[in-house]
Amino acid sequence: MIPMEELQAKLNYHFHDIELLKTALTHSSYANEHHMDSNERLEFVGDSVLGMIVAAALYRAAPKLPEGRMTRLRAELVCEQSLWEVSEALELGTVLRLGRGEELTGGRTRPSILADCVEAVIAALYLDGGFEPAKALIDKYILSRLGPDGALEQHDNKTLLQELVQRTPGQSIVYTLTGERGPDHDKRFTVTVAVGGVTVGEGEGRTKKEAEQMAARTALELLQ
Repeated sequence: MIPMEELQAKLNYHFHDIELLKTALTHSSYANEHHMDSNERLEFVGDSVLGMIVAAALYRAAPKLPEGRMTRLRAELVCEQSLWEVSEALELGTVLRLGRGEELTGGRTRPSILADCVEAVIAALYLDGGFEPAKALIDKYILSRLGPDGALEQHDNKTLLQELVQRTPGQSIVYTLTGERGPDHDKRFTVTVAVGGVTVGEGEGRTKKEAEQMAARTALELLQ
């Protein structure tokens, strides 16, 4: 587990109110057990801050980009997989505060929980230090994928997995939807991926496509 000081170094920011950061790392399962605030309200704020900064960056990066394309690019930049990758870089899973049930069922590595935590951390930075520290984090870990003409560095794990599997003739890849939960406005899908009939990865996302990408990523980590 990385200490709080090391996390602040990774964020390149020292909090005036460290309780904001601690709350950002507090999942509702832990908060319920200890009768304290969870990171859900911060997540709400962070989602708005993230969306605004990314939208402004897209506007400046590609002046001729139409609104529809900007919308799709923003969705890809702030999707669960993208935020999960940020959480991995920051090692948020090692400092996340979870309840006993979530701890036992793998919550510390669950992409949806970690992606929400990233949004909460963005909010904590914004509320503690204003616009600049939040923007610095987003610039470094999310907008770094954005080219000067609005092109996006692709993280297509499904294609990478296909290329890897094709090195062994006769192997097939099958994605299977295994779970669906949540209300219509906040669905979570779970997908497994099998290679040659053997399950090698599982992923979760807000869309089936996103869940497939996450499943492919876990498969790549295993197979490589």
